[in-house]
Amino acid sequence: MSLSVLIPEGVSANAAIAVCVIAFIAGLARGFSGFGSALIFMPLASSIIAPKLTAPVLLIIDFVAAAPLIPNAWKHADRKGVAVMAAGSLIGIPLGTYALTQLDPVTTRWIITTFVIALLVLLMSGWRYRGAEHPPLSVGVGALSGFCSGLAQTGGPPIVAYWLGRPISSVVARANIMLFFGLSDLFGAASYAAAGLITIDSVKFSLVVGPVYALGVALGAMMFGRASEQLFRAMCYVLIALAAIVGLPLLDGIIR
Repeated sequence: MSLSVLIPEGVSANAAIAVCVIAFIAGLARGFSGFGSALIFMPLASSIIAPKLTAPVLLIIDFVAAAPLIPNAWKHADRKGVAVMAAGSLIGIPLGTYALTQLDPVTTRWIITTFVIALLVLLMSGWRYRGAEHPPLSVGVGALSGFCSGLAQTGGPPIVAYWLGRPISSVVARANIMLFFGLSDLFGAASYAAAGLITIDSVKFSLVVGPVYALGVALGAMMFGRASEQLFRAMCYVLIALAAIVGLPLLDGIIR
């Protein structure tokens, strides 16, 4: 089968290659740290192809590529805590999905870029929630993450800021993040399908982008524990910042 058959009408071969390169870099971040893929992928990819295609493609490829990491995450995660937070995502994901279907592409891109920059500042600030753990708060964080995921698959930072502030090991925190997003992707797939966002085009294009993203996830997972986590996270922050800047609609006439 020719790859051209899998590329949606209106997406050029060069655009498809660019999206694949972005997906590989995003996959590295996802495999290593458990988050960061959407913060890199969405601002850049949605400046090349429509957000209503970008978000479902990322959802599909992330769910498939991260699935092999779920068994290990299940073993190490605080499953009860993850379940409480996942309940909140059931509220937020449909709301974010609705927003994605109603907003025009440029407005969605502005929201994505602005939100990514705000969340990057939160992550880089080093602020973490260190108070007591309360179920209503966990549900609220899960709902916020769910809304961000439904709109643009960018639900990682609220979860990361919350769990990295808890008195738990980095292994458990990473496992919690992995398991939560496995569930979030499942809920998101149902929500996107109901809204008509998962189409033949998004599924076919996922077959092009997915293997490249999966390779990035696999390599990133191999690097976990073998490389300096501080250095790699710093690199992720730089990549996210560059992605947000390059993805600004304001620069469409300059660099695209």
